[in-house]
Amino acid sequence: MEMIATAKLAKQKSRMETNRVFANTLFHTFHRVLGRVNMNDVVYFQENEGPSLYVVFVSDLGLCGAYNSNILTKIKSTISNDDLLIVIGSKEAGWLRRNNYKVINQFSGENLSYGHFTQVVEDCVKRFKNNEIAKLKIIYTEFVNSMTFEAKALQLLPITEDLQPKTVEAGEVSLQQDIIFEPDPETLIEQLVPMLINSMLFSVWMQSKTSEQASRRLAMDNATDNAQELIDELVMKYNQSRQAAITQEITEIVAGAEAL
Repeated sequence: MEMIATAKLAKQKSRMETNRVFANTLFHTFHRVLGRVNMNDVVYFQENEGPSLYVVFVSDLGLCGAYNSNILTKIKSTISNDDLLIVIGSKEAGWLRRNNYKVINQFSGENLSYGHFTQVVEDCVKRFKNNEIAKLKIIYTEFVNSMTFEAKALQLLPITEDLQPKTVEAGEVSLQQDIIFEPDPETLIEQLVPMLINSMLFSVWMQSKTSEQASRRLAMDNATDNAQELIDELVMKYNQSRQAAITQEITEIVAGAEAL
């Protein structure tokens, strides 16, 4: 299982890094347009009243260490029972319902593509525009490296300063081109925001899946080490018992010989 998790981790990490160029380019484009927009004219910057809607990313399988428990800890400290939840993954959906969280929709977290998140984004954006929700947030696991991953919450709507483009790392290719905005920036923002949210959901899903595989690989590595320690301990106890039995037999033979 450790070998399988290692192979899946390498594959998922490669997909995540491939998507990063597109995500960063979209972020930079969005913020270049954002600099020319009157935010009071765009609905995505307006504050609403009502519950918040959370898109929560959990696993579909177990045996991944503290991955799901970290997400549940974040949920307990962040989400109230009045808020709405869309769950990506199936492992903790039952727990959320048993604890009176309002799960309005659930999707399997396996084998998703960019297009699968379109219906989620459409539903979320529609609810925000109709003033059914005050905020749209996500709870996911950020992948730092193969040993470090952290449960995080991020607000997507209304747009905040948290949605800043990440710095392009060494080795990545960033598309640098002059952009002519047509039609006007307000219309472009109306089109770019759903694309940005879709990209964000897909990106954090890949980060979460990469973190899940890394957590599972680490858990299986710890399980292997624990099993080896248990084997060594049992072998030592067996040798001690065998040596004690041999000593006892020798003592009985010697005592019998002396009695004769």
